[in-house]
Amino acid sequence: MIQRLKQQIRFMDLTSKIRWSYLLLTLPILGLVLFAVVSFLELNHRYDAMITSVTKASEFSMDFKKDFDCETYLVLVGNKTPEESDLDEMLLTATGVVQELNQVTVNPENRKILESISKYLKNLETYKARIQENLKSEYKYEENLRIWENDVQIVTTLIRESVIAYIHGESCDLQEARDAYRELYIRILQLLSFLVVVLLAFLILVSYYIPLGITRSLRELCAITDRIAMGDLTVSVETQGGVETRALSNSMNTMIRKINELIDQVTAEQKRLRRSEFELLQSQINPHFLYNTLDAIMWLIETEERAQAVNMIRNLSDFFRTSLNQGKDIVTVEEEMQHVRSYLEIQRTRYQDILEYEIHVPSELNRFTIPKLTIQPLVENALYHGIKNRRGGGRILVTGRLQGEDYVLTVEDNGMGMTGERLEQVREGLLTGSPAEGNMYGLYNVNERIRLNIGEGYGLSLVSTYGEGTCIEVLLKQ
Repeated sequence: MIQRLKQQIRFMDLTSKIRWSYLLLTLPILGLVLFAVVSFLELNHRYDAMITSVTKASEFSMDFKKDFDCETYLVLVGNKTPEESDLDEMLLTATGVVQELNQVTVNPENRKILESISKYLKNLETYKARIQENLKSEYKYEENLRIWENDVQIVTTLIRESVIAYIHGESCDLQEARDAYRELYIRILQLLSFLVVVLLAFLILVSYYIPLGITRSLRELCAITDRIAMGDLTVSVETQGGVETRALSNSMNTMIRKINELIDQVTAEQKRLRRSEFELLQSQINPHFLYNTLDAIMWLIETEERAQAVNMIRNLSDFFRTSLNQGKDIVTVEEEMQHVRSYLEIQRTRYQDILEYEIHVPSELNRFTIPKLTIQPLVENALYHGIKNRRGGGRILVTGRLQGEDYVLTVEDNGMGMTGERLEQVREGLLTGSPAEGNMYGLYNVNERIRLNIGEGYGLSLVSTYGEGTCIEVLLKQ
């Protein structure tokens, strides 16, 4: 049972723990206050009743004998008629007082005294009736006087003494009530002192165990986050704390899993990026391109076209220098355009009868950055798959423009172009990033590198008409 209670407390949320601790601290105080209030109210009610009883009895004791004796004498001597006297009202009032006192007193002895007083009042009623009866005869004055002296005054004296005895008994009860008040006060003080000690002990326990239960889980989470900060992503958070800490540990486990997934994703994308760069670099150092260029240089030297040969060697040197570029992956648009120009100069020397080119890129674009080897593979693709496949002269146009916060570089040729089916196949390959066998890998490698370096929304878009040419736009970020 205790173990189950501990388990429930352990898995309780922080708000509930605090609320229950406050409740446990408040309940004993409320119980003590309720006990004190009820006890004081009960004693106070009893005390008030006794005070009222003593007050009424005192008034009865002081006034009744004198008034009743005097009123009886006035009737006896003829100063008042029985109808004018207050004897009936006085007896009725005295009887009512005795009945009220009988309701409030709790002392058995006082109840007996009140019973005696009731009998005395009945005797006075009898004596009053006898006096009134004797008043009807002129010769019974002496008898009435005797009744007043020997009976009425004696009974009123007994009533006064009985009332005094009653007041004495009630006074003793008042003393007992006062002692009970004192005893209750002392008992409440003792209970309050005991409760204060218990509450202090409980408060110490609560202030220790509840923060300990909270901080223990937080310390575990802090230790885990320290390990994560040091690069250890193999950890798993397992805490037995409350609802909040368990929710936090689950979130941390989810975060660690997501970080590992992102790391794996970034690693895979980096591998793809490096593979694409390597393939592009291999295409730039294509032996056939190098052999053909060297053959063209030898032919120019043999024909004594030394100026063209020197220019071609210079362009070839610039071409490979830009391709390698000290291992940099990102270059400026100006550097990329120089690389494209070197390549086209070399190819125009080789294909001077079928190739013309123009580069019109605004100077404000020169400072923008671009992944290395982005435009040259597109120009090469335009030459080998567009212009060489049609008869007659061909032209390649490279342009650029601003587009909002981005900029666009365009490679346009008037070569053979692509059929609608082929165009859709190429576009789908660019969209999915998985070209089918036989497709133009240069386009996909360029598009993949742009997407990995800049973002998903950037890359190549193609427009082509069979027999008329192809236009490739490259959307890049400023």
